[in-house]
Amino acid sequence: MIPELGLFSLILALPVALCTGVLSLLGAQRGRPAWIALARPGSVALAFLVGVAYLCLTWAFVQNDFSVLYVARQSSSSLPIVYRVAGVWGGHEGSLLLWLLMLTGWAALVRFYSRALPDGLRARVLGVLCLVAAGFLLFILLTSNPFLRLIPGAAEGRELNPMLQDPGLVIHPPLLYMGYVGFSVAYAFAVAALMSGQLDAAWARWSRPWTLAAWVFLTLGIAVGSWWAYYELGWGGWWFWDPVENASFMPWLAGTALIHSLTVTEKRGSFKNWTALLAVSTFSLSLLGTFLVRSGVLTSVHAFASDPARGVFILAFLVAVIGASLLLFVWRAPRMGLGGRFALVSRESLLLANNFLLVVATSAVLLGTLYPLIVDALDVGKISVGAPYFNAVFVPIMLPLLFLIGVGPFARWKQASAAEIARRLRWTLALAIVLPIPLYSFFEVELIGRRPLLNLSLMLALWIFLSAGRHFIQQVRATQGGGSFIAAALKQPLHFWGMHIAHVGVAVFVAGVAIVGAYEAEKSVKMAPGDTVGINHYRFRFLGVQSIEGPNYQALRGEMALLENDRVERRLFPEKRFYHRSAMPMTEAAIDAGLWRDVYVVLDEPIDRERPDDEWVVRIYVKPLVDWIWGGAFLMALGGLLALLDRRYRIRRRAPIQEIRV
Repeated sequence: MIPELGLFSLILALPVALCTGVLSLLGAQRGRPAWIALARPGSVALAFLVGVAYLCLTWAFVQNDFSVLYVARQSSSSLPIVYRVAGVWGGHEGSLLLWLLMLTGWAALVRFYSRALPDGLRARVLGVLCLVAAGFLLFILLTSNPFLRLIPGAAEGRELNPMLQDPGLVIHPPLLYMGYVGFSVAYAFAVAALMSGQLDAAWARWSRPWTLAAWVFLTLGIAVGSWWAYYELGWGGWWFWDPVENASFMPWLAGTALIHSLTVTEKRGSFKNWTALLAVSTFSLSLLGTFLVRSGVLTSVHAFASDPARGVFILAFLVAVIGASLLLFVWRAPRMGLGGRFALVSRESLLLANNFLLVVATSAVLLGTLYPLIVDALDVGKISVGAPYFNAVFVPIMLPLLFLIGVGPFARWKQASAAEIARRLRWTLALAIVLPIPLYSFFEVELIGRRPLLNLSLMLALWIFLSAGRHFIQQVRATQGGGSFIAAALKQPLHFWGMHIAHVGVAVFVAGVAIVGAYEAEKSVKMAPGDTVGINHYRFRFLGVQSIEGPNYQALRGEMALLENDRVERRLFPEKRFYHRSAMPMTEAAIDAGLWRDVYVVLDEPIDRERPDDEWVVRIYVKPLVDWIWGGAFLMALGGLLALLDRRYRIRRRAPIQEIRV
């Protein structure tokens, strides 16, 4: 009866979501306190009902209830318990229920942590979130019911996709969905502000912490997903411009623009309409990602479903959300005013340029992702848009953006002097140009004049790092007084720390991408036990293969010795796994990770399948600074987290907003 309880909870949640959403919005518009008051208990009741449904599905997985069709397809009794729990979101129906759980969870958090909001605005925000949840509830109940019974029940399940039997499944989807769904709160705040006509600095201050939280989760989700693909797929790459990867990257780019735009709206009252439009666009891109993953229009290792009926429903829902939001924007935006004025050279102008470049980059990724689908839908042929397009279009857009990151903090609000900025940064720029030369010597490579894009990328990474350090020191000294520098630094607000740590994260990320892209080395060789091969200044000795038994698989485990001066420094153990309930062999790479390089070894195929303990094709990669890519992403997320924890977002009541200079 547990699955029936879960289904009943979802059915009951639908009228709760509809009634809470409609009555809250109508009550706020018509000034009816009794209807406005429904928003708070209604949102909590909705989260409770969806939580019950999710727990029921999890219980079915844990108890191996193979009379539930979804459980029979995604699990088996031999599956380790951690993957049975994570298997709930390993397929389309369960992952959609996880999406809904997080959506209603965000709504409940808004209910508990937005007590300082005016009742009408809070009711509108919760009403919008409940209506979005109602749309997803309809989607689940009509096309994606995870509680369908299998009659008669199966004696055993098919088991989870072997590619998903990895700790990455436990971490990556929840983080990614928290980011995806978290932008619904920014969307709800924007729609609520447009409905009430209160698109002002106070709205930006209320919206920004929720946007930061979603951005932090999405940053971590994308980083963990990239790391998972790097070690699991056996390709040795960290980003493939896969359409489904792009589906998460586009809302991240738009969300980054939204965070910076909210800063201007909060501190200067400018960019109000633009900020609201960005909030709508960011969540719309999250919904577009849902459509791409679940409609069957894409073939990808990341895609969930291939049911056109589901695609039609999501597309209709996407059109309804975007269409209604844009109509409201067109109706309300002209009445909102332009906000504070600013000069051509000012921090506002630089942040506007930042927004423009991020939106252009998002549009370039969107075009490259959708264009093949549009061509295919029009039946005028089939084309593939891959890394060459994205590298040729996306990278040039990013280069001026990286330069602006270093300049922006030095510009004053309202009006700045270009000559003063140049004077303060001239030595920083000179160091950024000169310092790569000793770095080239460190890596023992000849770069100058031979790889202009690499040179420029490293200079920009140093430029961001040095300018962030200079601005940090300058601001701390300005408030130091007679005390110590460290004490003054610790007294700086958390958003100040967060901004600089996030910018340093960008610098670390750019340096990692530039170096690994230019200097990774790969060799694919035939090796018998005892053979030795060299790559760069590393030497590897193949010691053979042995058979091992896992909890639900058998594996051939190779042993590779990493040599230095004919002495074994490391032993690496790549595997080729064969799962009991799947015909799909899985490659498990062995990685010796380090701050300066990764050594990556893959067992490819045996030369003679009848003699797997003899010769193998082995792939070996040496990837300098590849871990800086994920380190930079985690620094960005840490910066966002510190900004989120700033004191100004933890004050329930505060005085009227004044301009803040940083």
